[in-house]
Amino acid sequence: MDGKMMMMAQHGNNSLTLTSPYQWMMRFNKHKSKAPFVVGVLTRPAENISQETNVYKDNWFDHLAINHLSKSVQASTGHCNNKSGYESLVEAAREAYKEFNSNQQKEVIIQALNRAFPRPILMLIRTILPPSTFAREYFAAFTTLFFAWLVGPSEVRESEINGKIEKNVVHIKKCRFLEETNCVGMCINLCKMPSQSFIKDSFGMPVNMVP
Repeated sequence: MDGKMMMMAQHGNNSLTLTSPYQWMMRFNKHKSKAPFVVGVLTRPAENISQETNVYKDNWFDHLAINHLSKSVQASTGHCNNKSGYESLVEAAREAYKEFNSNQQKEVIIQALNRAFPRPILMLIRTILPPSTFAREYFAAFTTLFFAWLVGPSEVRESEINGKIEKNVVHIKKCRFLEETNCVGMCINLCKMPSQSFIKDSFGMPVNMVP
């Protein structure tokens, strides 16, 4: 399945897998990559996966995180809204998508992420957890536990890097953001591109999400 076909399949089913470059290169280019980064691949789900919209029951932590990120996006775009919960975050993202061009969208979201996550804390994490097998596995597990409010339920899977099996894969069965926005352009410009840059600059760990 090439990139275009994967994007078309993803648009209706919202399946996202964060996997290793080894799996990506073996599947699509038939050779092995040695780069120690994570790849996000939008994949065609199995036929028995339900196409119904998920219903999320956000707890107090989820609401706190969602509202914090939404306020950060609103502050960066200069457009406030009076909605609440995840609807507020989606509305803020839509305003950014409507107001700015693709390059500006990326920069605006990076600004929002820098507002949401204080730089001194990020630099401390980068110092304590430099790129390594442990760091990749730790971030994978951390993502599944603490970011379900943003992307929906996910699970850790294994991949191979330089001949070694690691539990560094985050598989998102149905992305909440993509499901709520129903827009591939917003997925790429307001999630994929800024997230890649932010994670690389903040943690020194390149991430490539491939729709």
